[in-house]
Amino acid sequence: MGFSNGAAWMEGQIIPIKDAKISVIDWGLTRSDITYDVVHVWDGAFFRIDGYLDRFQASIAKLRLEIPQSRADIKHILHDMVAASGLTSAYVSMVASRGTPIIPGTRDPRACNNHFYAWVVPFVWVIPSEVAMRGAHILLAGGNTRISPQSIDPTVKNYHWGDMTNALFEALDAGYDTTVLLDDHGHVTEGPGFNVFAVIDGTVVTPKSGMLMGITRQTVLEICAELDLPHEARDVSADEFLQADEVFTATTAGGPVPVTRVNGRILGNDAPGPIAASVIQTYWDWHKRPDLINPINYGKAS
Repeated sequence: MGFSNGAAWMEGQIIPIKDAKISVIDWGLTRSDITYDVVHVWDGAFFRIDGYLDRFQASIAKLRLEIPQSRADIKHILHDMVAASGLTSAYVSMVASRGTPIIPGTRDPRACNNHFYAWVVPFVWVIPSEVAMRGAHILLAGGNTRISPQSIDPTVKNYHWGDMTNALFEALDAGYDTTVLLDDHGHVTEGPGFNVFAVIDGTVVTPKSGMLMGITRQTVLEICAELDLPHEARDVSADEFLQADEVFTATTAGGPVPVTRVNGRILGNDAPGPIAASVIQTYWDWHKRPDLINPINYGKAS
């Protein structure tokens, strides 16, 4: 079997990514009744895997999913799967789905076979590395708002991307790299697969609600504390965001990335700002910290 394009763990087996399949009547597919989380591997080690496992387990509990695998089982599966793939820089997903109905046609979410699976592919950059080098160009979406947290809990990582997909079309059609969505109150939330930060009057600010509590977001806040950078999580208005001195994103799939244009406004002479540059450098330096990484044993997968 070849794993150069990635691998998956399903029903106790590690298989090539191309062979990974779920049922067409799985509620994870038909109802997006599913949660997942993503951790990355860099230079042969997981980065902050325990934080991702904490969030994944919290999401499972919030959705009232019950899978047979324990936290230790999941961690072991991820290690074995990545080791089998041979990938030393990778994007690793763990998934819990409502599954297929035990009784055909049931509308009872309790009457489904919940299940777990996982997969790994070569490292993914949410914002392509060449774009990150020059700084991303972002459109603050005007035609779409983020799904209300009263409808879909944004702290549970999910596949409800209708709002983000529509906003992406709006941004891409207008020549931007990606988008950031507002909530119904005009506050900044997040983009498709990333959190956002803005430097406002010398303080690094990130939205406090309406989005996923990213592990990379938390890492950036910890970096700010180490670098003695004033920082806070609070509501951020569209006007504040548009007038910020610096803007940058934060995601598992690529880390912090500078933004050099927002809605056509050029930031920092169209170059990454000094605070973003310092945060980015520290973020990748932290990938060498023994307390934050979990090396993979590629010599043996059990």
